[in-house]
Amino acid sequence: MEKIFKITTPEGLHARPSTLLVSAVTPFNSEVQLTYNGKSVNLKSIMGVMAQSVTTGSIVTIAAEGEDAEELLSKVKEVIISKGLGEEVLK
Repeated sequence: MEKIFKITTPEGLHARPSTLLVSAVTPFNSEVQLTYNGKSVNLKSIMGVMAQSVTTGSIVTIAAEGEDAEELLSKVKEVIISKGLGEEVLK
């Protein structure tokens, strides 16, 4: 299960936005990946997310697998939208 987002924050997914996302997904049991430019990293890894160098205007896919995947993706969407990091891209 996955959701696609366009990152709109001026600094892209730099330290603060990455920390917000990693903190939001860490309590969940599901596996969660952030895919950008064909490369996937664990969204629970702050270094992995920052190493992606996601810039403003970029499209990222967040995919989750596990018992609480749906709840996890809802939380990611809530954080991205409420914190002004980006917007959901509807398929």
